[in-house]
Amino acid sequence: MIWLRVFAALIALSAAAFSAAAAASFATLRGSRGEARRRLRAALPGWDCGACGSPDCAGFADRLKSGDARPAQCEALDRESAERLDALLGRASTDASVAVIACAGVRGLTRPRFSYDGLKDCRAAASFYGGDRGCASACLGYGDCVLACEYDAIHVVNGTAAVDKSKCSGCGKCVKTCPKHIIELIPCAKNYYVACSSKDKGPVTHKNCPTGCIACKKCEKACPTGAITIEDFLSRIDYSKCISCGKCMEVCPTGTIRNCFTAVPAEVMEAAAREEKPVEPPVAPEGKTVDPPEEG
Repeated sequence: MIWLRVFAALIALSAAAFSAAAAASFATLRGSRGEARRRLRAALPGWDCGACGSPDCAGFADRLKSGDARPAQCEALDRESAERLDALLGRASTDASVAVIACAGVRGLTRPRFSYDGLKDCRAAASFYGGDRGCASACLGYGDCVLACEYDAIHVVNGTAAVDKSKCSGCGKCVKTCPKHIIELIPCAKNYYVACSSKDKGPVTHKNCPTGCIACKKCEKACPTGAITIEDFLSRIDYSKCISCGKCMEVCPTGTIRNCFTAVPAEVMEAAAREEKPVEPPVAPEGKTVDPPEEG
């Protein structure tokens, strides 16, 4: 029976060794998690303001680590710190996205097709002959995306949705909600976007909306990296080539190409958030005239 005792001793030794290894592994894992949490906490402003929904920055760091929160929920976070957090969380900053509204046609500036008195809901309005806007691709402005956004990042400004990039988490819920499919996600690292979705010819687009893309190709010619092309009478940006130089916006005669971080002034977004009547946002670059191309 000696062999049974030897076997039992070996089993006991194996179990002890396994327990010791497991304990050491757990301690290492716990230390690693603690270090990750500490680094996340250090990258946050440290104001403990609670605006993110957590009682303090330490709690927000825990939520970031678990995936229950996004850096953009911290209102005090600057862009450099946000990129540092993305790196700590294992996300490249270029992978993070923000939403943009591919339409700049505010009400009163764009031509309406008819008077709509139905349910003030984008999906309902879109089901009625595509909506009341003269441009078939225009934002309807009834705020379905506003209701979908959990971060208070979208408001309707003068009848058209606008995004506060400092609050946008890039979750994409607004993209899925929009019945006109004019909300896009662009890389956080890029600054410019085309605020139009019309695929009509230049003169038709310009007739319906003076801020629409007229396919003049000035942006395409000005782009030093070939990131902009005109497809279906609409300017498009290839963000894998875009270097955010801003030359496209400088030459755009209608103001269709915009900087996503300055497209709508902060005071306008704040007024919209308070449901006050906002001042008119900029329509086109000052001093520029618009010459739509001839039909044909």
